[in-house]
Amino acid sequence: MSLPEYELVRSGRKTLAVEITGDCRVVVRAPARLSKEHEAWIEKHLEVQRKRKENHPQPTEAEREAYIKKARDILPGKVERFGRIMGVSPAGITITGAEKRFGSCSAKNRICFSWRLMAYPEEAIDYVVVHELAHIRHKDHSKRFYAFVEEVLPDWRERRRLLRE
Repeated sequence: MSLPEYELVRSGRKTLAVEITGDCRVVVRAPARLSKEHEAWIEKHLEVQRKRKENHPQPTEAEREAYIKKARDILPGKVERFGRIMGVSPAGITITGAEKRFGSCSAKNRICFSWRLMAYPEEAIDYVVVHELAHIRHKDHSKRFYAFVEEVLPDWRERRRLLRE
């Protein structure tokens, strides 16, 4: 495979950053004096993004509305159930259209979920719910955080893998 077309943005920065966008464009942000390199990394991650786009195309308007309804119907119950098990309770739940992350937990313990998560298997959805609830107790991704997740979902690694397929 030859190196794909990419947008190169040179500046006074000291580090190299390569982004594979959701629409499969490659944007390279580089120091003004950096030579051409990292082609293998670009090729690998571009292929990952192409597969992701192929496996999860943009939903139709009807699909989007169905995912939003499903998210509103099932996520509050899952949050309540797992929250009871974990001994935590969020300040609130919001459903968003975020494309880059399935969930987040704010410093004030508000949890956001992307309706796009509804396109994934139930096991993956449960993992995201538990992951975000765990952030109420641990605001990082430390060993203690993952130990807390593992108490509830011993197979969390397999569940997380479903989100990356």
